[in-house]
Amino acid sequence: MKKMILGMLFGMILNIAYGQAQTYQLSSHILDVSSGMPASGVTVQLEKLNEKTKTWAFVDKKVTDQQGRIKEFLDQRQQNKGVYKLTFFVKEYFSSKNTESFYPFIEVVFQIQDDKHYHVPITLSAYGYSTYRGN
Repeated sequence: MKKMILGMLFGMILNIAYGQAQTYQLSSHILDVSSGMPASGVTVQLEKLNEKTKTWAFVDKKVTDQQGRIKEFLDQRQQNKGVYKLTFFVKEYFSSKNTESFYPFIEVVFQIQDDKHYHVPITLSAYGYSTYRGN
């Protein structure tokens, strides 16, 4: 009986904690393919296109963590449909590695069309990059 009560109590605590956890609709990460390592410490700016004025509006700016990731763009509880731009400021990253690079920053424009999660990573080297919609 004690085990059953403790199990139910533990389950309720997990449900409350999970129910209060904030979720995000957009994430990104950077993999430096020249080293095979994540690119940490890179500033990434998010902007949204104003469809009427055709201008970009600042949404948020974050820095990649030790795994080269940003997990927390766009609160899932809001309606986030629209055209967005992520700007990866990579010049400082390469400068910190004493590496000359071709791109001072990289802009990736994409569209959010529904309420699903969007992951927009880049693979990066000093003279090239690639992007795709991840999961």
